[in-house]
Amino acid sequence: MKSITTKTRHAIALLVLATSTGLASAQQPSPRSQEATDGIPVTRLSRLRVLSDEQAVNQQSKLQYDQLLQEAGQKNALVPANHPQVQRLRAIAKRIIPHVGRWNAEAANWNWEVNLLASDQVNAFCMPGGRIAFFTGILTKLNMTDDEVAMVMGHEIAHALREHARKRQGESQLAAIAGKIGGVAASALFGIDPQLTDFGGRMAAQVAVLKFSRGEETEADLVGIDLAARAGFDPRAGIALWQKMGAVNSRAPIEFMSTHPSGETRIAEMNKSMPLVLPVYARTRGTTVAALPAYRTTPLPKS
Repeated sequence: MKSITTKTRHAIALLVLATSTGLASAQQPSPRSQEATDGIPVTRLSRLRVLSDEQAVNQQSKLQYDQLLQEAGQKNALVPANHPQVQRLRAIAKRIIPHVGRWNAEAANWNWEVNLLASDQVNAFCMPGGRIAFFTGILTKLNMTDDEVAMVMGHEIAHALREHARKRQGESQLAAIAGKIGGVAASALFGIDPQLTDFGGRMAAQVAVLKFSRGEETEADLVGIDLAARAGFDPRAGIALWQKMGAVNSRAPIEFMSTHPSGETRIAEMNKSMPLVLPVYARTRGTTVAALPAYRTTPLPKS
């Protein structure tokens, strides 16, 4: 039997450490969560993300976002800053961003950007570092209220705050290590999408369609409604939003739905968390949960 080399021992130790700390991070609350009196409890960021270079990820994010805006401008698909919908999105972001530090202390120093792209796609995203983009299709096809826009924005911001993309890259790095040390089926172990292993080279193509795990999507939902509630947006809009998503998707499958699992389970998770976030929202309105009026959505456009 061949002896285990020092390099292999180091790889095994890294694999065990990162896996164990990654799982622990999902269970152990941070000191900030112990200080919180309401809202969704804060947990530590996954330690798997430390396996990827934060500076490199942010630099790549900025490069790809800038290229996306440049290409959109060349195709007359970048909606101008004075457009009412751009001003609307930026006003909503301006209310949400002051609350991001609760979920990621570094995010308060990000250079946040919000842009709107002319496209029929029902989609939106937030790149690492706070680079947000909406497609006009999600606004027109869902006829969203400001509260519902805040739910989408909060959800996408949450992916960036919780560094899910970095975590995914860390998982890919662990998968590579696992492969080198002897046949662990990393894709099965970590649930890695093979298309995401070359993060840097594929980021531009994948950013709007990055497939996060079910757990990451649930976390983004809950962090998103917490952010929105603190910004004074009604978290019950999240329920209405996903009901609308389901109705539109039943007419014609949409990209946003293919990458963001929905359905009764997702809505049930948000409903279960309403007792945590409704008091936060009520406080911003200077009232109590019992005195809140029923949430009113807007109808979908006629097909």
